Amino acid sequence: MIIKNIDSGRPFDWGQTSQKYAQYRDIYPKQLYDRLRELGVAADGTAWLDLGTGTGVLPQNLYNPNASITGVDISAEQIAYARENAERNHWNIHYLVAPAEETNLPDHSFDAITAAQCFGYFDREKMRTELQRLIKPDGIFIKIYLTYTLDDEIAKKSHLLIKQMNPDWTPGEAASRTMYDDLFGGRITEVYHCDIPFTRESWNGRMTACRGTLASMSKEQFENWEAEHIAMLNSYPEEFTVKHKLYITYFRME
Repeated sequence: MIIKNIDSGRPFDWGQTSQKYAQYRDIYPKQLYDRLRELGVAADGTAWLDLGTGTGVLPQNLYNPNASITGVDISAEQIAYARENAERNHWNIHYLVAPAEETNLPDHSFDAITAAQCFGYFDREKMRTELQRLIKPDGIFIKIYLTYTLDDEIAKKSHLLIKQMNPDWTPGEAASRTMYDDLFGGRITEVYHCDIPFTRESWNGRMTACRGTLASMSKEQFENWEAEHIAMLNSYPEEFTVKHKLYITYFRME
């Protein structure tokens, strides 16, 4: 994938991260799932669509057999992991490989639509039309953004090491928590501070499943980065927490 205002137009491929993403990116805090349930996501008798679902992290953590759940992602590799996990756990989740802007799903069929860590990749005007087409009257659209903070020592060192080896990487351009907030009225944004636990292995895995590393580096670049990253982490305890901010922005559709 190439988006001219992300990473200076450097190509990236989320499919290359699928295994690591499935293994290490299931890190959303309990606050997120509690709040999504309060907002009615995956409630009994409702239909929920998760856009940019990746390996299915949100659906698998909010699974309710009494709700209709659909996950959509453009990456066939990531959807393959999501389907495999659903089959293994006997979860009735419908996963679809399709662009978020052109899902071909039925009109006005979802009570809730979520998009986590992905909205900045979508085409602005097409997304406006598709969301308005898909959501039911009085439905809710929820945009989620979880980010480590650079006042955390480990996060800052990891971040700077990626920038050193991949200076084109511009994480804020793709994951902006405010992007497209003017598309709909009635915006509400809630911010949560959370310390998320990691081991040295799981933090390295989380940073491996990143657009700036495995998704866009050459094999040699990635191997050099990972060797340096592991060496850096070895100077820290085996277990630690990393400071994050969680942004939940939602809109009630009219």
